[in-house]
Amino acid sequence: MSHILVVEDETIIRSALRRLLERHQYQVSEAGAVHEAVERYNLDDFDLIISDLRLPGEPGTELIARASATPVLIMTSYASLRSAVDSMKLGAVDYIAKPFDHEEMLLAVARIIEDHSKRLAQPEPDATTADVDGEAATVGDMGIIGSSPSMQTLFKRIGKVAPTDSTVLIQGESGTGKELVARALHEHSRRIKAPMISVNCAAIPETLIESELFGHEKGSFTGATAGRTGLVEAADGGTLFLDEIGELPLEAQARLLRVLQEGEIRRVGSVQSHKVDVRLVAATHRDLKTLARQGLFREDLYYRLNVIELRLPPLRERGDDVMLIAEALLRRAARKMGLSGLHFSREASESIRLYNWPGNVRELENAIERAAILCDEDEISTDLLGIELDPEYQRASEATSALETMRQSTPKPQQDPTEDLSLEDYFQHFVLEHQEHMTETELANKLGISRKCLWERRQRLGIPRKKTASS
Repeated sequence: MSHILVVEDETIIRSALRRLLERHQYQVSEAGAVHEAVERYNLDDFDLIISDLRLPGEPGTELIARASATPVLIMTSYASLRSAVDSMKLGAVDYIAKPFDHEEMLLAVARIIEDHSKRLAQPEPDATTADVDGEAATVGDMGIIGSSPSMQTLFKRIGKVAPTDSTVLIQGESGTGKELVARALHEHSRRIKAPMISVNCAAIPETLIESELFGHEKGSFTGATAGRTGLVEAADGGTLFLDEIGELPLEAQARLLRVLQEGEIRRVGSVQSHKVDVRLVAATHRDLKTLARQGLFREDLYYRLNVIELRLPPLRERGDDVMLIAEALLRRAARKMGLSGLHFSREASESIRLYNWPGNVRELENAIERAAILCDEDEISTDLLGIELDPEYQRASEATSALETMRQSTPKPQQDPTEDLSLEDYFQHFVLEHQEHMTETELANKLGISRKCLWERRQRLGIPRKKTASS
């Protein structure tokens, strides 16, 4: 039975978390502060420490250094990106926002304990490996960075789908990391010891795509001086990943359909077919259903591909994930160039968070690599990133600053319920408190944002608009 230490100064939360964990067969010990935990227990005896970030006396992150052999999961009621990133830098294995969802907490606990057990069973890594593992701790066991609800849902689905042989269609904009999802499916499948063959259908000339995928016999066309094994056949026993499958010509689509239906392949110029055992994962940024209706994609192939659909959200829909990814990419760029101490300025971090990133993670990676090369100091400024906010995002940035100013300048009673809220929490609290007697225009003016920005934030945060005669 795994032994967990819960360090939390609020008795109600500590007791509730203890009951939750004990119901799922975990042994639980408690402490109300860092000094109490250190005095009462040997921290290295636990399988996991779950600690609140803000505790009486010392912060919960102090436990990271004092429990070098035990992973520490940080809880924070502030749900702020800065505190989460800082906790990760100090060595926290993960963080979770309060109030937490019970299922989310249990999944995080199970994953961390399992990963910790695997590490204990492996030889001690060298310094380079340890650095990579430290970065991987922020991405779970999928090799993909993400803690937003949409990404957590994606991770759960990958975990369910990967062990099967079902065909998977990954939908997502260019640059979102669809190949990472395909690789995670392969590495968590029973085919992990067999090859994963990746093919970008848009990068191969239409005249060669059939030969590349399915192979050809000698003399089957001009220039075919010898027979050749195709990429589908090379993936036998493993996974075939077809990126940008919407660009596949109709003739090649017909051959691929036979592979899916019959498990057979026939080389170009051959009259014989032979069996192949391939798990197909396809990806596209295009709407295949619409293409099928227009006659540009085979409808029967679409339905064969769309057994399991996984949607990879664009970067602009992933909330605070953008900074987690940016920090990881900056560490990678610094390692490649032999630099240390690189960090984003406050303004650069805000710009990264507010920029729309039409090119998604690929654009973010290029911007950070460029900034790391061009910077003369350790701090990376917004100018070096080479991004410009559009007017609406600029207004959103100004609104954030306005909200912060309002919070700091508004007198608060001793137990003001908004004292520990994040900016988004404060926005929600302000709107819900004042929307009964203020119009949308008045609310927007008071918050220092446009009506459009107010509406968009209502949609994102799920705040319904009150239907009153005055609004």
